Amino acid sequence: MTDTTRREVLGWLAGLGAAAGMGLLAPGRAAASVSVTALRGVTLVDAAHTRSNATIVLADNRILAVGACDLPLPRGAAVLDLAGKFVIPGLWDMHVHGAFLDRITLPLCLVNGVTGIREMWGFPPICALRDRIERGEVFGPRLVVGSSIIDGPHSTLPGALIVSTPDEGRQAVRDAKTQGADFVKVYSYLDRPTLAAIADECSRQDITFAGHCSDHVALGDASDLGQRTFEHMYGLPLATSAAETELRQAIATLPLDPADPFAWFKQVLEFERQATLTHRRGKAVQLAKRLRRNGSALCPTMVAMRVYSSPAERFENDPRMKYMPAFYRDLWRDGLKRWVPVTPQEIQEQAEFFRRRAEQVAEMHELGVEVLVGTDAGNPYSFSGFSVHDELELLVEAGLPPAAALRAGTRDTRLVPGAEANLVVLDGNPLADIRNTQRIHTVLTRGRVLGPAERQRMLADVESAAKEPFPAVQVGCC
Repeated sequence: MTDTTRREVLGWLAGLGAAAGMGLLAPGRAAASVSVTALRGVTLVDAAHTRSNATIVLADNRILAVGACDLPLPRGAAVLDLAGKFVIPGLWDMHVHGAFLDRITLPLCLVNGVTGIREMWGFPPICALRDRIERGEVFGPRLVVGSSIIDGPHSTLPGALIVSTPDEGRQAVRDAKTQGADFVKVYSYLDRPTLAAIADECSRQDITFAGHCSDHVALGDASDLGQRTFEHMYGLPLATSAAETELRQAIATLPLDPADPFAWFKQVLEFERQATLTHRRGKAVQLAKRLRRNGSALCPTMVAMRVYSSPAERFENDPRMKYMPAFYRDLWRDGLKRWVPVTPQEIQEQAEFFRRRAEQVAEMHELGVEVLVGTDAGNPYSFSGFSVHDELELLVEAGLPPAAALRAGTRDTRLVPGAEANLVVLDGNPLADIRNTQRIHTVLTRGRVLGPAERQRMLADVESAAKEPFPAVQVGCC
């Protein structure tokens, strides 16, 4: 972890002159007008190191210095004595839905230490919200916004942008870029020629694409085309199965009723479950090589997949429901009816299916593939902010060491001078027990300090907002 020397500290003691000279202050901010906050006596835990009894100095949402406990500070600095506390980088949720519920989603993320989110179903108002956050007009996490979801014919997702030809796929990419999307979101029903055209147009437009592994394109092939992330563990069991050829042939010849495309989707999931029974380490090794070479990552959203693999009533009394709009209780319950197992045999099979897929994610991590924390928040019993901590716990249960899970949740961020000051202060060591990420004392982001009292006030405001009427929205696994 980069230290700050006494010589460097003296450069900014009198008025943060060094900070201004390094370009660390926001444009137009005078160094003397910037408040300085110092966290004393903490243990820093980031993607690279752990450092005990340290001081970290912040100003203008930037880390100015990292040093020993006796690091000298400028006159007037606000000092937080946090001896015995642990500081980690702000967390990211890389698969979120519901940023449009800004009075709920945004504060729930912040109070849970989630200072960055990737919205996986974007449209112009969410792009506008992203820009308002960056201008300081709305207090919220960093927001990365996907395009409208692009899918092929017979999509199970109401509201998806349906493209039937490669030319339509290219136009969808151009439109996404024009509308301000940060990346293109692809879905389950795209055929290979259309996905290839989307990939090529993304390259031409200098924009990435991510999303579901298409049921018509093998995961390794989609990675070779340039897909950056693969969501929900879809495609992974097939790609590592000894029976992949036979199962893909079964998918290719599977009848599809346009009046009920979800039945086709569920049958493909059944083929994926069968694929986990013939998993082969050798195929996993070869797949991992392709994913590493292509820079593709897995975003398994285990929180959501556990819900879809469990009996419908398992999570319905979660106390965090009080933070969700009232209509979500019926919406989530009804939305699960076609997904979840019912009979004892189905319940047992789905529990085993979930366990095997989770083990495959851990295996991919072991083989050097990047794993990202994502929750599919907005879908049944996946809660904005809160469920990031559930996902971290599930990753560790699957086999990732706590340090690796933390890197997945912080996107390998390091706490060094010049970095953004998005920090979470914990009451316990997350490397000893990943559940300690839930023991949040304070969150620091965008120049604000969200201590225990402020976080409780924000939660109370969300609970009140959740009781207000909201327009009905379509929720599905996406």
